[in-house]
Amino acid sequence: MQPIRELLSKIMWDPNENPELYSIFYLDRIKNKLAEVTFEDIISISENFMLITHDDEQVDIPLHRVREVRCEGKLIWQRPKSEMD
Repeated sequence: MQPIRELLSKIMWDPNENPELYSIFYLDRIKNKLAEVTFEDIISISENFMLITHDDEQVDIPLHRVREVRCEGKLIWQRPKSEMD
């Protein structure tokens, strides 16, 4: 399986991809449920974090908390259960 950082970088930089079609689901520890962000909410991706805009604030999300990536609603990547916190 492709590492999440590689997939997110591909979506961001590959001219054949359309980031507007993608949604990222990560574990929100405060609400204890999956939160969805559109790819357009991502400001940057580093080695271990993605910086997003959420409620007019910038928030760092650890990449290990990303659980799913969907394109037009279709699941294209999911973290294996064995790697989940």
